[in-house]
Amino acid sequence: MIKKFMSASLGAFVAATTLWGGAASAETTLNLSSWLPPSHPIVADMIVPWTQEVEKATGGNVKIKILPKPLGKPPAHFDIAKDGLADVSYGVHGYQPGRFVMTKAVEMPFLGDSATATSVAYWRIHEKHFAQFNEHRGVKLLSLFTHGPGHIFNSSRPIEKLADLEGLKIRVGGGVVNDVAKSIGATALLKPAPQSYELMSAGVADGVFFPQESIKSFKLTGLVKHGTLIPGGLYNTSFFLVMNPRTFDKLSAEDQAAIMSVSGENFSRIAGKGWDDADGVGHTAMEESGIALINASDELVAEIKERTSAVEAAWVDAVKEKGLDGAAVMNDLRAEIANASGSN
Repeated sequence: MIKKFMSASLGAFVAATTLWGGAASAETTLNLSSWLPPSHPIVADMIVPWTQEVEKATGGNVKIKILPKPLGKPPAHFDIAKDGLADVSYGVHGYQPGRFVMTKAVEMPFLGDSATATSVAYWRIHEKHFAQFNEHRGVKLLSLFTHGPGHIFNSSRPIEKLADLEGLKIRVGGGVVNDVAKSIGATALLKPAPQSYELMSAGVADGVFFPQESIKSFKLTGLVKHGTLIPGGLYNTSFFLVMNPRTFDKLSAEDQAAIMSVSGENFSRIAGKGWDDADGVGHTAMEESGIALINASDELVAEIKERTSAVEAAWVDAVKEKGLDGAAVMNDLRAEIANASGSN
């Protein structure tokens, strides 16, 4: 009798433990390493809303905690997720020169004035053309996005023609903008965005190529004196949102599907809208701080197009070696941007 009682009790304990363990494993908290302050639009208006959507889509099974401090410098964040130091991270493809080639397509000049349209089109083009090359090997790619169109800002003089850029040292983020800067006569300083204030305040950099949002976000309104706005954008910057693959594989199939349902194109749209809204705020902040903003003339635009045409041609040649018709892809990308612009 005692033996039977102990056996039954043990069985009940094991069953209860198993049930408890199953319930606990269904509620997972993932850590996200962020290298920008909580107030930055990428965090406040893109990452935070997405984490809320993840929690809602998974019925509370998956929560994402943004760590109070980054687990490495901005260029390290792809590998931070790849190596499992954090479960989730985001970052800039161009911060790692030579590692990504396909992603440069969306960084070309004159793609459009809406980060929403460009980001949505970017995800569609990635799925259609770029995914097969697996440039994000080692991570689970959750989404892609771009910032708003990039412009010219400096502390020295108005940029009305490309000759005005000569001798100016300009902070750039890497990728295509580095090639664009060189092609139009600026001295490019390849540095992560958070270093911009330090570079300009110390006189190391005379200016920055940034979207309008960033002048306010990185507290440059007191340093920048002149801005030249380029219709269609001088460049874009390509960003990734990724998860450690082992973390993703441990989630249930239902939670995996739920996360992807709010990632992909959905996150691209969230991010793009967040940036478009922030660009509007940034524009107002620059006007209020007295920064002299001018729109690039037709002559300046023509100058830039002539000087930068080789940048896109070089990318087309580079991807041709990998078996991709780059010219056709760029036409497809521009068509998708136009399509996405019409649907917003």
